[in-house]
Amino acid sequence: MTVTEAEDRPAPQAKPGGSGPVLDPTFLDELMERVRSEGLELTGPEGLLNVLTRQVLERALEEEMTDHLGYERGDSAGAGSGNSRNGLTDKTLTTEIGPVPVSVPRDRNGSFDPVIVPKGARRIGGLSDMVISLFAKGMTTRDIADHLDSIYGTKISHETISKITDGVVEEIRGWQNRPLDEVYPVLFIDALIVKIRDGGVVRNKAAHLALGVDLDGFKHVLGVWLEQTEGAKFWLGVLTELRNRGIRDVFIVCADGLAGIREAIEATWPQATLQTCVVHLIRNSMRYVNYKDRKHVAAALKPIYGAPTVEAAQLAFDALADSDLGRRYPGVLGCWRRAWDDFTPFLAFPVEVRRFIYTTNAIESLNFQLRKVTKNRGHFPNDDAAIKLLWLAIRDSEARRNGDHGRPLRKVPPENGRQGHGWKEALNAFAVHYNDRLPQ
Repeated sequence: MTVTEAEDRPAPQAKPGGSGPVLDPTFLDELMERVRSEGLELTGPEGLLNVLTRQVLERALEEEMTDHLGYERGDSAGAGSGNSRNGLTDKTLTTEIGPVPVSVPRDRNGSFDPVIVPKGARRIGGLSDMVISLFAKGMTTRDIADHLDSIYGTKISHETISKITDGVVEEIRGWQNRPLDEVYPVLFIDALIVKIRDGGVVRNKAAHLALGVDLDGFKHVLGVWLEQTEGAKFWLGVLTELRNRGIRDVFIVCADGLAGIREAIEATWPQATLQTCVVHLIRNSMRYVNYKDRKHVAAALKPIYGAPTVEAAQLAFDALADSDLGRRYPGVLGCWRRAWDDFTPFLAFPVEVRRFIYTTNAIESLNFQLRKVTKNRGHFPNDDAAIKLLWLAIRDSEARRNGDHGRPLRKVPPENGRQGHGWKEALNAFAVHYNDRLPQ
C-alpha cells in the first residue's frame, strides 16, 4: 500500500474517552511494515512523516480552495463564477520534523487566503513554541539552531530565532502593565544581577522582582525592573507603578538590604511594615564566624528570632553579647544591631504569619531558576533582551509549577495553583491584625 492510497481510507475514529481522533491501527501496522521492509526513514526530507505531512497539508489546502470558490475541481458549476483555480505556488515549510515542501493553490482573483498555511508563513506546527521553550530554558540562539538541525534536520537562522522570540514582546508589555489586586498581604522584593551592554560598556544591572501573595495565598510575580543603582527615587517609581496598576494596600513588605526602600514604602503605602529576611540575616552573620563555630552561633541566634516578644529577643541578644561567642565574633552582633529595627516587626506576629514572612526564599527560589537560564549568556545587548529572557523563564517556571505548560503567566485559580502551606491560619491572623484593611 502506498501513502497516497491512505487518502481513500475512512475518516479517523474518535478514541474512547473523547481524547481525539486516531488513525486506524491496521493502517498504522501496514505503514510500519512498509518502513521495516523497504528501509524507509520516518523523519527527514524524504521521511514517511514528512511525506504524510505534505499530503495532509495539500489535501487540506485543496479543501480550503474548494470552500473558497464554492465548487469542486472540474465542476461545471464554476463556469462564469468570476473566479477559478490558477495553478500552484511551491514553498518549503519549516516544521519540527524537518523541511516540508508544499504546493499551495492559487485563484485568479488573488483572494484566496488559506488558514492552515497562511500567506507568507514559513513555519507551522509547534516549531515557534519549541524555539521559545528552548530559549526560556537558557539556550542561546546558536544552541537552538544547532539543536534543531542535529535532532530534526531543520535549518533555521539565528535571525529567525530572534524574530520568533521577539514575538512575545507585546505579551510582555501586557504582562508588565496588567491590572493587579487591590490588596496583597505580603510582598517580597529581591534582585539578581545580569550583565547588559550599555553605551559600548558591559555593566552589571540589578533585575528586581516583586512577588505578591494574594488573599487566596497564591504567589504571583508582579513585574521585573532593571536598574544599575538602587535608591529611594528608583524604588518610589517601582512602587508607584504597582499602586497605579491597582495595589491599594500591602501589609508586609519583605526585602533585604535595598537602599531607599523604606522611604519609598512610606511614601506609597504608609501603613505597610518593612520586614528584613531573617534567613538572610542569619546567613550574613555567618560570614564573620569560623566554620567550626557556626553550629554554636546558629544555636545561639535561634532564641533571638524565635523569641515570643521583642523584649524576649532583646534579652536573648544581650545574653549572646555577654557570652564568649559574642566577644569572639563582634561582627555578628553588629550585623543584628544594624538590622534590628527591620527585624523586630517579625516578632509581633503569631507563628502562622511568621512562617510567611520569615524568609524571602519564595522569591529566591525563582531567582535561582532565573540565574540558571542567564548564566549561558556573557551579557545581553540591551535591557529589553534581558527582560524578554527573564519573562520567558518566569512563565516557564510558573507553568511547570502549576502544571500549565505553554500558557502565558496569569493568575492561577485555586484548583490549578499551589497555595502556601498554612495560609488559612495566616489569613485568620491577618484578619485580627488588619481587620479594617482586609476587603470584605
